[in-house]
Amino acid sequence: MKQNRRCTRISILSLLSVSVLLPIFLLSSTLRNFKSEASEEYIEDLSTIKYRTDALTLSSIEEKDGESVEEPPLVVYKDGVLGSEVADISSNGSSRSDRSENARISTDIPKRNGANQDAKQDYQQVHLEKPSLQKQSEQATVRGNRNIQAKVQGNRNIQALTRRVSDEKVKEIKDQLIRANAYLELAPPGSKSQLVRELRLRIRMLERAVGESSKDSDLSPGALHRIRAMEATLTKASRVYADCPAMVSKLRAMTYNLEEQARAQKSQVQFLLQLAGRTTPKGLHCLSMRLTAEYFALQPEEWQFPNQQKLHDPDLYHFAVFSDNVLACAVVVNSTISTSKEPEKLVFHVVTDSLNLPAMSMWFLLNPPGKSAMQIQSVNSFEWLSTKYNATLQKENSPDLRYTSALNHLRFYLPDVFPMLNKIVLLDHDVVVQRDLTGLWNISMEGKVNGAVETCQEGEASFRRMDMFVNFSDPSIEKRFDREACTWAFGMNVFDLREWWRHNLTGVYHNYLQLGDERPLWKAGSLPLGWVTFYNHTMALDRTWHILGLGHDSGVRRVDIEQAAVIHFNGIMKPWLDTGPDKYKEYWRRHVNYGHPYLQQCNIQR
Repeated sequence: MKQNRRCTRISILSLLSVSVLLPIFLLSSTLRNFKSEASEEYIEDLSTIKYRTDALTLSSIEEKDGESVEEPPLVVYKDGVLGSEVADISSNGSSRSDRSENARISTDIPKRNGANQDAKQDYQQVHLEKPSLQKQSEQATVRGNRNIQAKVQGNRNIQALTRRVSDEKVKEIKDQLIRANAYLELAPPGSKSQLVRELRLRIRMLERAVGESSKDSDLSPGALHRIRAMEATLTKASRVYADCPAMVSKLRAMTYNLEEQARAQKSQVQFLLQLAGRTTPKGLHCLSMRLTAEYFALQPEEWQFPNQQKLHDPDLYHFAVFSDNVLACAVVVNSTISTSKEPEKLVFHVVTDSLNLPAMSMWFLLNPPGKSAMQIQSVNSFEWLSTKYNATLQKENSPDLRYTSALNHLRFYLPDVFPMLNKIVLLDHDVVVQRDLTGLWNISMEGKVNGAVETCQEGEASFRRMDMFVNFSDPSIEKRFDREACTWAFGMNVFDLREWWRHNLTGVYHNYLQLGDERPLWKAGSLPLGWVTFYNHTMALDRTWHILGLGHDSGVRRVDIEQAAVIHFNGIMKPWLDTGPDKYKEYWRRHVNYGHPYLQQCNIQR
């Protein structure tokens, strides 16, 4: 019996000990894990608490230092009550003593009540002195208000200074990140020291704090504490890695690598933009293929355009467009007709290559230009061009096929292409017409061959200099041309073909083309060749006739665009490409019928 009681007692004691010791063991293990995690993940919270206590200590010190200083209160007065309010707001001024003196006198007078004549005289003397006391009170209040204004102005200056200082926080964060990464680079590979872990933790937290911020107002509320914590960590690192030459070498290497990466990225962007400008978008290729198929489904007699009797009439307004882009030509024709006062007198001469001739013809057969006349030709049909000039054109070396294309150089053979005309306006396919252009035929050319808008004003997007494209280091070029001569633009030009014939400028162009083939005299393209060919044969048009710069993000003013007769998307970012500036595309899109079945089938959208 006793043995059973003893066993029961032992088992009960054992269970009690287990129930007491086991929770203690589990709690100590949890606290140990919590302590290890807090040392790494909650350093920021500890530093925040530390800086908060430092701030409280500092504020308490400032309060102790300022105990003897008492500022005058800020009071707004109403008109007419300044004298009555002065005595009420002066906490330490003479008005308080004035009120106490008056109260003492008023209480003493009944007690004495004519006790003697001296008391009465004292009472009268106090009341006689009261105006002077009020005057002193007013002066004290004015001084107090001046102190208040000085204090407010000082606060404003402090706030302005704080704003200027706070504008540097984002830059300071970025500098700290660069320094921290440089210290990590100096650490041994695979190092897991406390300093390395702390640097990585600070970098993560600081990157999270700055995010995509570009100004101090975008920073998170805890960014200031993290900046201070990072500075403390960087101070530790500077003591550990005190080798300044090694740090300088590392920073120089990092800077060089970043500059090389930025340069490579910039070159790649420029190459891709140039490539996009030289290629045909999928939608335009689809449109050309569909139109070509429809064109060959027609009978040959259906290929003819109406109003063909107007093509050689010199009394009408003739426009020439050289292009292989169907949609771009459609915009030029549509915008010119829509702004014309006499569309029945307009004649359009479109020249393209043999590959795009069917598509170009089919588009204008489906979308006829109203009462205007239309002629579409292939550059390959000009036999005189292939036999007389093509050999020289093929010699020009350029990576861009647009510069060696016959369409690009056909503008220098306008008298050969249109021998029956007197005047003609040449339009590039990347322009939009916003005003009636028939007034160009009324301009007196004064014996000049080419009428164009000048591009020699510095500071404008269209600014060009002769020496930017022409090699003036060559003696023959330096003797013939003035590097300060004003330049002009292709894109909207009026040509007097009779004067052209008289000066034989096509032969001049041909000679310069051969001369440039022998030695590098100018950059590829027709612009420098146009400057030297029409040198001293160009008349300046009013600047509102033609504005350039919309083919790149040039910041052309909207008021200048609205006033221009022709806007030009010169550059590599054309409006029919995705790379074109969106802020200018609307001027081009308004002349495109995006509801056309072929455009919808080829997914050509705004």
